[in-house]
Amino acid sequence: MSGPADGGAAEMLARVREQGLLAPGERLVAMLSGGRDSVCLLDLAVRLLGAGEVTALHVNYGLRTPGSDEDEAHCVALCEALGVALTVEHPRRPEGPGNLQSWARERRYAAAARLAADLGGASIATGHTADDQVETILYRLASSPSRRALLGMRPRDGGLVRPLLGFTRAQTTAYCEEQGLSWREDPTNEDPSYARNRVRHGLVPALAEVHPAAVRNVLRTAELLRDEADLLESLVDAELDGSRGDAPPGAISLARLRDLAPALRRLVVQRLADRAAGHPVAGAARHADQVAELTRGGSLLDLGSGVRAVLEKGVIRAEQGHI
Repeated sequence: MSGPADGGAAEMLARVREQGLLAPGERLVAMLSGGRDSVCLLDLAVRLLGAGEVTALHVNYGLRTPGSDEDEAHCVALCEALGVALTVEHPRRPEGPGNLQSWARERRYAAAARLAADLGGASIATGHTADDQVETILYRLASSPSRRALLGMRPRDGGLVRPLLGFTRAQTTAYCEEQGLSWREDPTNEDPSYARNRVRHGLVPALAEVHPAAVRNVLRTAELLRDEADLLESLVDAELDGSRGDAPPGAISLARLRDLAPALRRLVVQRLADRAAGHPVAGAARHADQVAELTRGGSLLDLGSGVRAVLEKGVIRAEQGHI
């Protein structure tokens, strides 16, 4: 993959330090799969923060025999060599059909959140790279009709940091080789039955054949769109901060919602739904015009994910609850 400029381990360390995502004096939970990216992340974190401030988290899902246990053993040995505390989770695999990757992701991040809380509010770091960013954007663009698909992952998202987003997988490989760090290869990353793998091994190379700068262009476009998204979010904040006096904070008057430009109306309704749910509500924005057409006090409109828009006394708000 063509991506950010290459550099040796020392330059990579300097660039991660300059980002400020791994700040000295802060506790950190480093998510450690045993793959090259997470191994690179852990070593960088130890060098920048000190081993005593870093706790690694490995989740052994038990999905591969004997590979899963070998991954765990590798992580144990690596953490012992670096002087880092390691927490290992063994979630119970669910029975029956379901999205196994989604289940694994939920268990992984839930375990990281618990550990971060136990450590007094530590940050959580993942080893996502520029390659992961491109694959995520393309996958979301294909599977979700939303502007969020084009925004990709942010370097900082609340307590979650991604210090390696500016580096390619080739760079994390070179770092580990230069530092004499070994890693584990996950054979499921080659399995074409997973959509993300088809994006990685099929779509990304195909785009590179269309234009040699395709990957770099995807990354730059996402960066520009995130900057513009910050501006849009500030406009939404202004509509929902209660300063207008015609609605309390976190709500908007029906008259004002109707006056908004359609794009801003969609963003406001999306924000109302997301706040009510405590997480992004896919597709809530597409109901914006229907919300603006509510006329009778006490009217309800389903926005998805168990969230509904409510009109009361001329004010629109969102709440949890099924219609």
